[in-house]
Amino acid sequence: MAEPHAPAASPTASAALPADLRRRLRVERWRRVKQMRLLYLLFLLPLVIFVVFHYLPMYGNIIAFKDFRLGRGFWGSRWIGLQHFEDFFRNPYAWRIIRNTVVISGLKLLFGFPAPILLALLVNELTSQSFKKTVQTVSYLPHFMSWVILATILHEILSPQSGPIAQIAIWMGRPPPEVLTTSSLFRPMLIVTEIWKEMGWQSVIYLAALASIDPELYESATVDGANRLQRSVHITLPSLLPVITILAILRIGNLLNAGFDQIFNLYNPLVYEVADIVDTFVYRRGLGGEGGRHQYDFAAAVGLFKSVMAVLLILGAHKIARRLTGQGVW
Repeated sequence: MAEPHAPAASPTASAALPADLRRRLRVERWRRVKQMRLLYLLFLLPLVIFVVFHYLPMYGNIIAFKDFRLGRGFWGSRWIGLQHFEDFFRNPYAWRIIRNTVVISGLKLLFGFPAPILLALLVNELTSQSFKKTVQTVSYLPHFMSWVILATILHEILSPQSGPIAQIAIWMGRPPPEVLTTSSLFRPMLIVTEIWKEMGWQSVIYLAALASIDPELYESATVDGANRLQRSVHITLPSLLPVITILAILRIGNLLNAGFDQIFNLYNPLVYEVADIVDTFVYRRGLGGEGGRHQYDFAAAVGLFKSVMAVLLILGAHKIARRLTGQGVW
């Protein structure tokens, strides 16, 4: 009979083991490493990429606490502490852009988060495989188009002079709506276009989760007389709850990311009051040269503030989700 593997032991317990057993454990460990050496090599490249592009750049956050000058470098620039953070919160537009960021991101979460769940449920109920593939392809397509392209298309569609919506309004005897320059219409347009672009792609995760549900549950419910709505409420949604919880927590962590690409390509000074967010403001100050120079240090300070807030939001959302549903990120 084969000898069972020895259980993993802590360093303290391992030191108390006999010398021959410790030697056998080391040999067994290295034998397993050699057996899986190709997997370790495959893992090495993404690990190096992750460290180079995600951890090493964190060193650059030091400029958030300095009066950074390119000619002086990181260490040669003068240390000014929390001055950039104070400048940001003392800016007369600071609370406006924070409010806009939270409101736009919150509306996207409120209306955009349930949309892919609903789409996945509807697609899952389709019986025709060809029609299901068509729906998935059509709904996925906008995700692969950049906001530069989509913004150009939207500018043409929403143009008050030549756009199809303007032509329909004129045909009905009404003035054409100026969606891109009207504050009351700009935010709803952002929400609708965001849902249209990302709903199909985000539904992929839920469709994968739906595919893992045991079909016998549906068969048993059908035998008991449950209709489609009842099966969705009592089987499908509870099975999706862990996935929904994790994705909701991650979305809450991105509450200060209202969609820079989308807003930057669509907004204009006429809608700054409702559309100017933290990222667009920082872009103009940090990279756009607003204020007379490129303030990389100021942009880094605001970015660091957003990162800290994102971590706090994720931890808070995780704690609340664990209490309410028993599910969380970990």
